[in-house]
Amino acid sequence: MNRIEVVKMKLGASVNRVLVSIVALTLVITMITPMSAMATEVTTNSKSLSFDTTKKIAAEKAKLLTEKYGITSVQYALIDHGEIVISGHTGKNDIKGEQPLTTETMYGIGSTSKMVLAAAVMKLVDQGKVDLDTPVVKYVPDFKMKDHRYKQITPRMLLNHSSGLHGYIGPNATLFNDNDTHAHDTLLEELEVQDLKADPGAFSVYNNVGFSLAEILVERVSGMSFTAFIHKYFTAPLDMKHTKTPQDHLDPAALAGTYHANYKGQLPTENYNVIASGGIYSTAEDIATFSRIFTGDADDILSSKSVTAMERAEYKKGMWSPDADSSLSYGLGWDSVSLFPFNQYGIKALTKGGDTAAYHSSLVVLPEYNMAAAVLSSGGVSAIDQLLAKELLLSALQEKGVIKEQKPEKSHGVPIKADMPQELSQHAGIYGGTSGSLLKVEMNPGGGELTVSTITAPNIPVRKYTYTADGSFVNEKGTEKYKFVVEKNGRTYLWSRSYLSISGLGQLAFSEYIAEKLEPNELVQDVLAIWKHRENKNYYLLSEKYSSMFYFNGGAVQQFQMSKDAPGYVLNNKILDANKAANKLQLPTMAGRDSMEINFFKKNGVEYFTLAGHLYGSEELVKPIYSGAQSTTTIQANGHAKWFAVPAAAKGKVMSVKMPANASFAVYDQAGICINYTVVSGKNEVLLPENGRIVFAGEAGSKFVITLKK
Repeated sequence: MNRIEVVKMKLGASVNRVLVSIVALTLVITMITPMSAMATEVTTNSKSLSFDTTKKIAAEKAKLLTEKYGITSVQYALIDHGEIVISGHTGKNDIKGEQPLTTETMYGIGSTSKMVLAAAVMKLVDQGKVDLDTPVVKYVPDFKMKDHRYKQITPRMLLNHSSGLHGYIGPNATLFNDNDTHAHDTLLEELEVQDLKADPGAFSVYNNVGFSLAEILVERVSGMSFTAFIHKYFTAPLDMKHTKTPQDHLDPAALAGTYHANYKGQLPTENYNVIASGGIYSTAEDIATFSRIFTGDADDILSSKSVTAMERAEYKKGMWSPDADSSLSYGLGWDSVSLFPFNQYGIKALTKGGDTAAYHSSLVVLPEYNMAAAVLSSGGVSAIDQLLAKELLLSALQEKGVIKEQKPEKSHGVPIKADMPQELSQHAGIYGGTSGSLLKVEMNPGGGELTVSTITAPNIPVRKYTYTADGSFVNEKGTEKYKFVVEKNGRTYLWSRSYLSISGLGQLAFSEYIAEKLEPNELVQDVLAIWKHRENKNYYLLSEKYSSMFYFNGGAVQQFQMSKDAPGYVLNNKILDANKAANKLQLPTMAGRDSMEINFFKKNGVEYFTLAGHLYGSEELVKPIYSGAQSTTTIQANGHAKWFAVPAAAKGKVMSVKMPANASFAVYDQAGICINYTVVSGKNEVLLPENGRIVFAGEAGSKFVITLKK
């Protein structure tokens, strides 16, 4: 999948219906003039402005998000020279309407939390307690990995995503109504058995674990919990009264309501217990207030030297795709230090976005103009929040006289066919990309055409591109171009530069390596046969806590898929031997994020595997639920969840369960969709589906008394 497809997928089904016409990306094809639209000085005194036009636009666009793009609620704020000048919200909160949205309603800000962590590290730099280029092991001596290169990792590499760590969120990190610190407390233990995906500093690829490790660094150096540290040095001095973490006293009623397509009611509180990576709750006004650190409107928080260091183009220090318009160009913490479309006006814009399962956020800062916009939402995706923040800022800049008019949308233009060099055919083949995807790249030199199909998502239409004189392949509408790049490491990459138009909200721009050509991986027949035997078999999650969001949102049941087009691979994971496969791609930016190893083993005749710190067991562990009147099951000393199948004799019966407080069960239909998870629904009675599955989870010794009746 390319970036456009990923954004559309994250937007959800209701939004995808709206985006059917956007796939065509019917842009206005224009010549983008240089700086003529930009005023060199503000022609209007901002203190006298009421921002009436921008307030109207903000309300209209926010309403568009909730009415057209399936977002449950949205909250926004615009700050100018340290003063909140616009603040608003729209959408629904709780289903009954008893808890209205206010400016004080808190949202999970997801990975925007990383900016708070980055600021915390820079605070320690200001205090002379941390040097960005001194190895992390100096500050966290018990940080160890089986890969000796870990000793080269520095705090800078944690903040610019170039550490080489695999980057996935580990076990028991995302829980409902549960602020258990297990994920934080066991991180170093998890890292100790891991290798690195690349040399530290080789390239920047989005990495959650680096920020969780930096959270531990802050705690070790300061002698304080991360929550206490950020309250002392940031939320208290900035008067951010509505910014909390899962470790604070948190009133669920103060949080924006969250929902899911598979459940009619409001979901419990999301606790992302990897706080620095994505676990902070806040409001749009508080996040806008936080931006004062970066606009020079907050004294004695961070030094100007540290703020400037965070804005530098850190991504250029390692392998990176060709510079172009993009929403991704990493600084220290920042997703981008040169955000489109502000770069078209010669305006420096910084941004950080965040997504959890239900909450989303975006912060966009214009440091040279002392302005910022923050947008938070329940439902949707951070990219849409970023577009709303962009709309607020561009409108406000117009009202202030900084820009005269907004520029038209961009395009590569309708492709003009050129003769394609024969040697480009060598780049045809299978490429590994985002989220385990496999792309099939084919070329017709005589016809000057490139086609790309997504093997792992055959429902996505085949994309066609025409070879043009600049050596790139451009699609029919001029919204995306591809090039092949052979990097210094000898690997071949598919580079994409694309523009995605969202009706009523403007454009997103991406420039990145979206996939890497897979090297041949011929397996001996015995090894191939073992992996073929695993194909399409169900493996069941055993190690997550009873409150885990995995049991509801997906991930509780895994399958392995192989493709005849990519022999020797499971998705884009290279098979290394009979029991091990690993993602060996070196993809910067986003496409190479969350790489991991799959390790199989057998115990007592049952096959298990570990993936991203989680333990899964094979179908042999799944026994038919007793179809008689009553039975019991108990969680054993190892704490592993217990799985059962719904036999024909139990289908259509009502199952009720008595269980202790620290336990739960979930029921899945034949398609694997969760139809009841007690942590979410609070219901311990459910009609059993045909060929369904049931999981019981709890603390060791938890006893479940199961009753079936017609």
